[in-house]
Amino acid sequence: MTGTARTDTAHLMELFSVTLASYYGDFTVAAASENLTPSQGKTLTVLRRGAASMSALATTLTCDASNMTGIVDRLEKRGLVRREPSPSDRRVKNVALTEDGERVIDTIRGKMHHTVAGLEQLSPQERDTLSALLERVFATRPAV
Repeated sequence: MTGTARTDTAHLMELFSVTLASYYGDFTVAAASENLTPSQGKTLTVLRRGAASMSALATTLTCDASNMTGIVDRLEKRGLVRREPSPSDRRVKNVALTEDGERVIDTIRGKMHHTVAGLEQLSPQERDTLSALLERVFATRPAV
């Protein structure tokens, strides 16, 4: 048989499963080292992209709005996030990272040694390719 073998979708899904489990484990340990739960750490990660409403955070993190309120309350108490009025609707509160919150999420990422080591095995060109593929498959999808 000539040509290259094609990787089927099921195999790719299995690789994503293994990859995400490794990443999530690394992230969980790093977040815990900063006295954060995984959900609190993920909230900071989402907010690193920009302020978001409570409902948008709950949707992105697939959790109940009341659970999101508790997560944000605890992060706000630690000075890692702040609530601010939405510029487009005064009834809506957006949540934004504080400087301390930015520092903490950067610290968490810096402690993700397994993930960093894996990515550093790639050449700069391979990283560019991986980045482009991940953006194409996941990051450019319409918001849910």
